[in-house]
Amino acid sequence: MKQAATICGALLALSACGALNAALLQPVKVTGGTVAGVQGKDASISVYKGLPFAAPPVGDLRWRAPKVVVAWQGVRKADQFGNSCVQSVVPERKPWTYEFMVHNEVSEDCLYLNVWTAAKAPTEKRPVYVYIHGGGNVEGSGAIQTYDGEGLARKGVIVVTVNYRLGIFGFLAHPELTKEVESHSSGNYALMDLVAALRWVQDNIAAFGGDPAKVTIGGQSAGASNAHILVASPLAKGLFRGAIAESSSTFGNGNLAKLADAEQTGVKFATAKGAKSLAELRKLSWKDVFAPLQGAAIRFGPIIDGYLLPATPMEIFSQGKHNDVPTLVGGNLHDNNGSSPYPTITAAEFRQQAKQKYGDLTDEFLKLYPADSDEQARTSYNASLQDALRVAAHYWAMHRTKYAKSEAFIYFWDHALPGPDAERYGAFHTSEVPYVMNALNQCVDRKLTPGDYKIAETMSSYWANFIKTGNPNGKGLPKWPTAKEKPATAFEAGDKYQVIPVAGDSAKQAFLERVLSTPRLPAR
Repeated sequence: MKQAATICGALLALSACGALNAALLQPVKVTGGTVAGVQGKDASISVYKGLPFAAPPVGDLRWRAPKVVVAWQGVRKADQFGNSCVQSVVPERKPWTYEFMVHNEVSEDCLYLNVWTAAKAPTEKRPVYVYIHGGGNVEGSGAIQTYDGEGLARKGVIVVTVNYRLGIFGFLAHPELTKEVESHSSGNYALMDLVAALRWVQDNIAAFGGDPAKVTIGGQSAGASNAHILVASPLAKGLFRGAIAESSSTFGNGNLAKLADAEQTGVKFATAKGAKSLAELRKLSWKDVFAPLQGAAIRFGPIIDGYLLPATPMEIFSQGKHNDVPTLVGGNLHDNNGSSPYPTITAAEFRQQAKQKYGDLTDEFLKLYPADSDEQARTSYNASLQDALRVAAHYWAMHRTKYAKSEAFIYFWDHALPGPDAERYGAFHTSEVPYVMNALNQCVDRKLTPGDYKIAETMSSYWANFIKTGNPNGKGLPKWPTAKEKPATAFEAGDKYQVIPVAGDSAKQAFLERVLSTPRLPAR
């Protein structure tokens, strides 16, 4: 018996040892039922795809706050991404090639998230990164290839990507919608989806080896704007401890509609669809709702609704009512297509654009960024866009220091992703994502070099460190100072790692900061 017990103990020890080397694949209990993941391309990673975090927002649940998950029986196999939210799907839209685009089915039934974890046991309490996709709040998905979470998961971070309702389904406001809820607000359903996803993470991520007290949110483009809004929103209080915002204007004041205006836009939309009531609008198929209107395009986006977003993010910061968390922000050298699609912009075109954007400040702008010739106009065009991007991030960071105790870090990405028309598009909008996510293996048709992989190793280490500690710095990495440590600067990253001024000179910085302090709507 003693010998048998010894053998049994040895077998158990071997089994435990094997478990330490294997991914966390056993069924996991989450809100709604039990799920079984699959092994990633890296055998040490477990992947759980298509996990529902809310009920399908269909039928009478269309244009309502997300409801609790519908429970299921048995073990749900989590080996396929859930539907992406309703949008137009195209194979590519250069510079965004196949790996940056959505390719699976779209549906209103789309509130799913995905989890990548290298944890071997639920007790590990690893930090968590909840990534919010970009796409102008009209396209995108957590299933996009370049958002693959394996690369960061290998660095000790649990990665969650999430879907949220888009366009008309995510942001419709309407007087009838406002009346039917206690909050007396409507719209912002997409942002409510993100809050629901974060609550799901709080309730469930420990089962995947994550720590709900160590959640960082992040996103790129519209995803970054949405992250900024969550930092400002009272509904997201306590749901995360850090935020990353890649390539997003930190000043959405001029782009955020007020509820009353958004309601009238909703009425206009319903009338154009031939719906005399909200009930009739809800009875339309999603394809009929999504079908473009003839004659006029109506764009839907985040709203100052008095509930999820009581005021502009900057006003909320000024009131000290924001979620005070460390924040990492920045943008790309060619975020605004600084080298394209205007490689041959004329002086006359540049001056006209300046007049539309700066109004009575146009003459002052043109003294700083002159356009006496076409060649000079092209130089000024690129310089003004790059300066404006860095100054916006810096101005926001300096503004928040008056009301925040946590630190801010500013970057400026300068590396061109190899591939089709790389010389034309340069360090284009979104091109940093496969590097910071350590997901270059998803860029299969690009001629990547060892240098690219070295950059990805460095950038993903900065991101992983920030997610783990609230500070991107770590052993072996060039020093990245906080916004307080090096005012009026950004940290250039990619081809170079160095501190650079946010603008060409102090006069340009002062002008751009003055513009930001009094936002102007673009001419129509």
